Amino acid sequence: MPVIPRAALIVAAVALACSSALGAAAQSTRVPPLSGTEAAGDASGSDAYRIFLEVFGTISRNHESALQDSALWERAIDGLIERLDDPYATVFTPEAYGEFEEVNTRNYAGIGVQISRLDGLVTITAVFDETPAERSGLALGDRIVEVEGVDATDWSLDDARDAIRGEPGSTVNLRIARDGFKDLIAVSIVRDNVHIAAVEASTLDGGIAHIRVLQFARDAAQELAEALKDAADANAVIVDLRGNPGGYLDESLMVADIFLAPGKAMASVGQRDGRGGVAEQTYSAKSPALIPETPLVVLVDGFTASAAEIVAGALQDHDRAVVLGQRTFGKGVVQTLYPLSDGRRMRLTTGTWYTPLGRSLHRKRDRRGFPLPEAEEDTTQVATAMGRQLRNSGGVFPDLELSSDTLETAVRTLQEQAAEAQIQLRLKIEEYAFAMAKKATAAERVERLPSSAFDDLAQTLVDEGLDAEVVGHPAARAWLDWWTQGRYLSRTGATGLALTVQAERDRVLAEAIRLAQSAPTQADLFQLLDEAATRRSDSRP
Repeated sequence: MPVIPRAALIVAAVALACSSALGAAAQSTRVPPLSGTEAAGDASGSDAYRIFLEVFGTISRNHESALQDSALWERAIDGLIERLDDPYATVFTPEAYGEFEEVNTRNYAGIGVQISRLDGLVTITAVFDETPAERSGLALGDRIVEVEGVDATDWSLDDARDAIRGEPGSTVNLRIARDGFKDLIAVSIVRDNVHIAAVEASTLDGGIAHIRVLQFARDAAQELAEALKDAADANAVIVDLRGNPGGYLDESLMVADIFLAPGKAMASVGQRDGRGGVAEQTYSAKSPALIPETPLVVLVDGFTASAAEIVAGALQDHDRAVVLGQRTFGKGVVQTLYPLSDGRRMRLTTGTWYTPLGRSLHRKRDRRGFPLPEAEEDTTQVATAMGRQLRNSGGVFPDLELSSDTLETAVRTLQEQAAEAQIQLRLKIEEYAFAMAKKATAAERVERLPSSAFDDLAQTLVDEGLDAEVVGHPAARAWLDWWTQGRYLSRTGATGLALTVQAERDRVLAEAIRLAQSAPTQADLFQLLDEAATRRSDSRP
């Protein structure tokens, strides 16, 4: 990305925020950056700065909008960021930065529950282990009807979340409705710091470990290492990075280190050094690999981004994993946070990441985040140690590209009719699955259910206005049963069984399981991959 003089950016920002006439004049000014290294006698930078203040003052005093200075500064900042053509650059307010940190760390101050709005009420759909909520006896299915004496029956999830969270050590008083209890139950809970796990681990048939990394949040590498230690005897490991938006760079490097031998390069970066130059650095693995011989499959999709791409790219470059799915998002740039006044922070793109074989992970996008057109002739390839050819044109390209499940026409008709009738189909499924999960948990009998177990859900949809033939179409009904079955099993904690159900329509997961169950070694896995790719090629018209 070109380096743009700071003063020019300021002028451009004001131009964008104000009038086109002023903008044309401002953007025509060529000025160097304002800095301590400005050559003596070169007044062009200070001239631009003075012009900027004059423009700002003139607008503030005379423009018909009568905007306050604070509003003008905000618009100038917005314009400056927008003119960078960097979809990842932004300035955080203290509140926005707090939300950003919470998302990336998966840490927050609260009680440790997951809530959803089911049957019109804010309902507890998960109670996390070793949290204030668990210690206070809150249970799956409890409905929050009052918080600090205020009726919460009509609250949105945001209303409930904001009211329940608070400073560690403070107390929140709830009144909940619970099945089997006539009266509301009063619960006082002392808030604490809560960490939501970034890794979910399950065991599938055939001794296959499935580990989903939701995000590279704080402690993600440690959580993954613990999951792999528990799966030390697994015949193969599937690491699911689909939908993983990235997170902390150091966590992703520690994750790559878990799988690679000491000395193996994990990634390299070229980054602005703050003095006008570019510093290059390569990061290499240091610790012995936890599962050096276990066959490894990595799943990716178009929402696998940033730090998740660093991991997938490193394992692919070193022939350590087979990568299945779809081309990743292509966010191969470094963002750096800089502190500003008043508790604000600026996030800027300062560098570019590369895989061990020098592939760029970055896919160019416009300021709105849409990918720019790519020319096929610009695509290059690199060879791994095994001779496998990998594409080098932004993002990670899977070794075997598999599309997601395509919904049949009958399923799309069901969804479209539900939308037209203002029936929240997914919500109805969640409510039904949740009720079934409560019954199964109470009976201590969790198992896969027959299709007839979902008849009441189908009838409810008909009663609420959907066409009986649409709901009862074999393809639509099969999809409805499949989705509800998976959600029911997930709610009970039977994640392995839920994944088995998911694989019935999840082509990527199904192929990963097939390969993992058939390959005793990583070399066998690559051989099976070649055979699968050949079959797919031969089957195409």
